[in-house]
Amino acid sequence: MTKKEQKNKFSFKLLKRILSYSKPYKALFFFAITLTLLLSSLAIVRPLLINQMLNCIGAVNVTDDGYLPDGEKTSYINYMGILLIGVLLTEAFLQFTNIYVTNLLGQNIVKDLRLQVYTHILKLKNTYFDNTPVGTLVTRAISDIESLSDVFSQGFIVIMGDILMLVIFITAMLMKNWAVALVTLSTIPLLLVATNLFKNGVKKTFAEVRNAVASLNAFTNEHISGMRIVQLFNREKVEYEKFKEINEKHKVANIRSIWYYSVFFPVVEILSAVSIALFVWFAGLKANDYNLQLGDITFFIMMINMVFRPIRMLADRLNTLQMGIVASERVFKVIDTDEIISESGAVSAKNMKGKVEFKNVWFAYKGDNFVLKGISFTIHQGETVAIIGATGAGKSSIINLLSRFYEINKGQILIDDVNVSDYKLNELRESVGVVLQDVFLFSDSILNNITLHNPNITEEQVIAAAKNIGIHEFITSLPGGYHYNVKERGAMLSAGQRQLVAFVRAYVYNPPIFVLDEATSSIDLETEKLIQKASFELAKNRTSIIIAHRLSTIHHAKQIIVMDKGKIIEQGQTSELVDKVDGVYKKMLELA
Repeated sequence: MTKKEQKNKFSFKLLKRILSYSKPYKALFFFAITLTLLLSSLAIVRPLLINQMLNCIGAVNVTDDGYLPDGEKTSYINYMGILLIGVLLTEAFLQFTNIYVTNLLGQNIVKDLRLQVYTHILKLKNTYFDNTPVGTLVTRAISDIESLSDVFSQGFIVIMGDILMLVIFITAMLMKNWAVALVTLSTIPLLLVATNLFKNGVKKTFAEVRNAVASLNAFTNEHISGMRIVQLFNREKVEYEKFKEINEKHKVANIRSIWYYSVFFPVVEILSAVSIALFVWFAGLKANDYNLQLGDITFFIMMINMVFRPIRMLADRLNTLQMGIVASERVFKVIDTDEIISESGAVSAKNMKGKVEFKNVWFAYKGDNFVLKGISFTIHQGETVAIIGATGAGKSSIINLLSRFYEINKGQILIDDVNVSDYKLNELRESVGVVLQDVFLFSDSILNNITLHNPNITEEQVIAAAKNIGIHEFITSLPGGYHYNVKERGAMLSAGQRQLVAFVRAYVYNPPIFVLDEATSSIDLETEKLIQKASFELAKNRTSIIIAHRLSTIHHAKQIIVMDKGKIIEQGQTSELVDKVDGVYKKMLELA
């Protein structure tokens, strides 16, 4: 069996895992099954009642004395008619309840599963996000999970009902007249073959459609986010052609699935018509031999249509079930990803002082391609340390490791002589305030981007922090002030303004350790001065690490670490490094 065939093979293990999510809703689950089975059992009542009514209308001998008198016949027909209406109303009510209950069950499970997936995503290491397109994760968390709802509303439970219905219908036909039933059902083997071919064909196209949707989501998300680059380098036509190709694959997959439907349903109708024709032919020849009356003829014609309908729907529902299982496999792959950050630490970071120590730290984002090689340094409480070096030297990696966005390969990172992995993860990150080079802001107000909806931080505290940082006037100059919506990714603000907002965000959380990935090369001098003032204000009375891109911004640093290719090549105070003959820092100063 090929890898592709194994992927498309029905998995009872996955189905069992999907059904396990119904445990919190056991009552709802069994109620849905009961309703489905009840509906399937009731489906035979209508044809039987109509059979009886028409036989009565045809003056069927229903008593030992002969024909029913006209008065009694009328009463009997009226009684059967009222009973038929009652059955129809009961079926309608049960059908409504069944659809509502199965969809309610499915949506509850989808809600729980989506929460589980999102919670798991929040715990994943940044390595996972580095290697997984955002659009793919969005597809897994939204549309793939939504497909699982159909497993309950259109799949597993309904299939059980369809199979029971078929068994009841065929049994009723055989009990009514086995010879007529066998002639009538003689086309069923052809229908089963057509159904199987349809099911297998559509299953493949559905898998292609799901893959095409994931590709479309990933491509669209990535290119809309990077639209400025696309437009800046005049890549519109090239990217359009790429999108056109992916979109074409999606269209072709959908059309192929439509083609299978367009062939299958006419085939079913033809076979159904052939069955009716065979019955009419046989009944015409053998009506007297088998005592076939008006009600019996009507009963068999109704049953032919009712038998063919669940078989036709069964193929579609099996595909729905299969696609739900395929989608679940993708979703569970995310859930089963073990690239999570361990939260086994038990040490509280509430009273953290801020001493930071790296001891022979080795780190690689992938494999053994180390970006940090034996890094060792100590930052005492309240000190400001600047880390400088060329792009790719490993400066930003130090920030990521300190907050445990990634796990180190070898060595130790200590804060207050405690390994960072021993701290409670949420408290550790609360204790390390980070202002990144590329600041991310949500589509929300400046106030909410600063507080991150933390109820313990008031607007007055935010205003006071902004005044201390020196950007209160800038914020109040915006329409709506602190309630100004910065739109997606803070698009309404400049890079420097977004960084200033991030300074206030770090300030109001009052962390004992402050880290600044300073990027002042692309901003104006006025904003740069504000950032320098903000960084100086934040550095007061706390341990500070500044990733420096301009040497003019680190004059207040007590210690300077010069990095190159993942190693520390120089370390010391400014006066010490300046006095070094042929020192790297000295050369950088001369070139600045």
